[in-house]
Amino acid sequence: MPYDPQAIARYYRWRPWLLLWRTFQILSSLGRFVWGLKWDQWTRQTERNRFRRAIQLRRVLTGLGPTFIKIGQALSTRPDLVRKEFLEELILLQDQLPPFPNKKALALIERELGRPVSELYRSMSPQPVAAASLGQVYRGELWDGDAIAIKVQRPKLVPKISLDLAVIRKAVVWFGPFLPLNLGHNLSVIVDEFGTKLFEEIDYLNEGRNAERFADNFAAYPDVKVPKIYWEYTSQRVLTLEWIEGTKLTASQCMVNGKRDPDALVRTGVVSSLRQLLEFGFFHADPHPGNLFAMPDGRMAYIDFGMMDQLDQVAKETLVDSVVHLINQDYRLLAQDFVKLGFLTPETDIRPIVPALESVFSEIIDVSVKDFNFQTITDQFSGLMYEYPFRLPAKFALIIRSLVTQEGVALCLNPDFKIVEVAYPYVARRLLAGETPEFQRRLLEVLFKDGKFQWQRLENLIEIARTDDSFDLIPTAQFGLQYLFSGDGGFFLKQIVLALTEDERLHTEEVSRLWDLVKEDFQPQRLLGAAFGALASFSEEAVANWPPVVAITTAQKELQNVA
Repeated sequence: MPYDPQAIARYYRWRPWLLLWRTFQILSSLGRFVWGLKWDQWTRQTERNRFRRAIQLRRVLTGLGPTFIKIGQALSTRPDLVRKEFLEELILLQDQLPPFPNKKALALIERELGRPVSELYRSMSPQPVAAASLGQVYRGELWDGDAIAIKVQRPKLVPKISLDLAVIRKAVVWFGPFLPLNLGHNLSVIVDEFGTKLFEEIDYLNEGRNAERFADNFAAYPDVKVPKIYWEYTSQRVLTLEWIEGTKLTASQCMVNGKRDPDALVRTGVVSSLRQLLEFGFFHADPHPGNLFAMPDGRMAYIDFGMMDQLDQVAKETLVDSVVHLINQDYRLLAQDFVKLGFLTPETDIRPIVPALESVFSEIIDVSVKDFNFQTITDQFSGLMYEYPFRLPAKFALIIRSLVTQEGVALCLNPDFKIVEVAYPYVARRLLAGETPEFQRRLLEVLFKDGKFQWQRLENLIEIARTDDSFDLIPTAQFGLQYLFSGDGGFFLKQIVLALTEDERLHTEEVSRLWDLVKEDFQPQRLLGAAFGALASFSEEAVANWPPVVAITTAQKELQNVA
């Protein structure tokens, strides 16, 4: 069933005792934990009791049920926000929760699939191999020998989640205006977005469809594995999927038990996240370590596709535009991007906001890649959210959650890893390749400013792209030459020719460095081969219609007419 906050509110309007009792349970459980922390502080026993309090927090969240376990899972991916001892306990919330009785699980399987378990599966583990917030997983085998995971939903999830969402929604409506937040709308919008995704997550048919769509997107990327869905053995509350053999992406399991290269795994995860946001527009919104596995063959596997979201084409293009405008330090256009993305309303006067953006982001741009992280952005941007009429679009709450979770996984695997050391080369490579007309236009925006060709920016892009081992300048150069010979490349070519003939910086050390950079790893013979390859890809008609050729031919005809 879909999430309907109005229907839930109407239901509990006539059952206020349920709301009051649940509110009392939540406040008393969290209150005892907070009181314990304060008592430790007053009696100077904080260090002595830190492990005890960490265990207490995990038990409190577990006792409060699925909604609060989800909150704990989100916190378990933030080692930069949560102390180590608390982090170790919260990680247990990912798939090491108390299971519900096997008798109930087996009865649910038979009721949902309409056949005895002995007929459905050749074998099934006597106990669950993992228990998470919304369900538990058994290992099994089909009659044809395929190894499978059988995911069974916890009983009575809908009423439990509905009650918690009703309590939280009332709390943010009552107390939200008193919080030091400036989101531009009621906090209930974000609660409703979370509720919508949570209700989608407990529909296993929806999860199966998401998994297949995700697999189709990554079909051409062998580093990412998505388990196969067995639809004959799947229903709304039972999901049967391919068993993934691997280790969870946590520091201990990947680097000790799994013996994996953590940087290689993080690189795969970061690039796959960027592809989800900027290429496919369909992204995994809950990539915590319990949902990511390192496989023996070096691939990274995603599981649990219940919490997903998508971006339309306009949002994807605007996100790339905002990256380009940030690189160019064009804060007026960046402010306009914030309007398009919904962080500012269309009627907002952006003139006073532009200097504020410049003061904040100029500091971020000046930070070296090794010192940069998403926490830097959120810390700096939080001040702007409070002082200016910014708001947080509900959809972007999930995007931000996905990004910070991915960064949290990276920090768990390697505390010294910097996510933008992978993100920068990916964006630079896509800009240089100019795979689509949109990216070609954005590359022009980067390389030209006030009609002048920006040699330094081209040098920076190549420098950044070269840090990605998969980047090869030759296909990029060939594509660029093909674009120059096309009808769309006339303006670009004209600007380059003007830069070569008029720009006084042509003979400076800057351009010499650029040439040294290109020829260092890419021999002139290969570059010439790319040029001939680009020329060979065009027919005589295409070359004859190339703007410079047309101009020369027209001039020759005019001279002949004059003669």
